[in-house]
Amino acid sequence: MELGNISQPSYGPGPEAPGSNTPGLVTMAHGFLRLVQPNSLPIELIRFGQPQSTFSQEDIHELLLYEVGFLVCAAIGVLFVILVPLVGCCFCCCRC
Repeated sequence: MELGNISQPSYGPGPEAPGSNTPGLVTMAHGFLRLVQPNSLPIELIRFGQPQSTFSQEDIHELLLYEVGFLVCAAIGVLFVILVPLVGCCFCCCRC
């Protein structure tokens, strides 16, 4: 297996949808991934072979911008996990 130059990687084109019997599901999954993470990976923040240094405020902002889609999905998931049982309990107990 050829690893290539690890310190200076070369990236090919983005992932392509595989041939499948369910092209609708593949299209929907890739659409969701493009929606959740539309920004490209900030390569300059990845430091190979350099001593560990602290992140500046700009670096943290850039990383959060890269991960904003996943953060929004996680927040919606937490709200869903908390609110659905709470609303269900209210409906069961109060029966208004």
